[in-house]
Amino acid sequence: MSKDTAIFAGGCFWCMVEPFDKMPGIISVRSGYTGGFVENPTYEQVCSHTTGHTEAVKIVFDPEIISYAELVNIYWRQTDPTDAMGQFQDRGDSYRPVIFVHDEEQRKIAEESKKALAESGEFDKPIVTQIENAKPFYEAEEYHQDFYKKNPERYALEEMGGREQFRNQHWN
Repeated sequence: MSKDTAIFAGGCFWCMVEPFDKMPGIISVRSGYTGGFVENPTYEQVCSHTTGHTEAVKIVFDPEIISYAELVNIYWRQTDPTDAMGQFQDRGDSYRPVIFVHDEEQRKIAEESKKALAESGEFDKPIVTQIENAKPFYEAEEYHQDFYKKNPERYALEEMGGREQFRNQHWN
């Protein structure tokens, strides 16, 4: 089995897991923190907005079953790519939308996808999602992992906090 890794930030990591986790070819989806300057940050540190980290998901996938380009397309449907300062009810730099790329091939795919989205006319504001080099990824505490499975009622409330409505409006 081949393995590759993708890292995406798009608001609360709780809401970013399920859409990827249910796809064929996904080996694992882990919630965590990346993009900051503090080693092994805690949830409380990241929430203080003093570590530079953003909440993200690290996806290990089999590229023979699902491509990186397909993952990027799923990512766009989970975020508001026009909002640089958070996502839906989640506000602040720890919730900013970022595609973290591991190599030039991922960068090319992400940049082309972003350009196509910008040219699609789907949004009346600029696409502001950043594409950055991958940085160390620190897994979040275990109680954050598989949140949608462990806390389905709370997950449903989080999901209704704007994401689902936004998806229905833009991605019919």
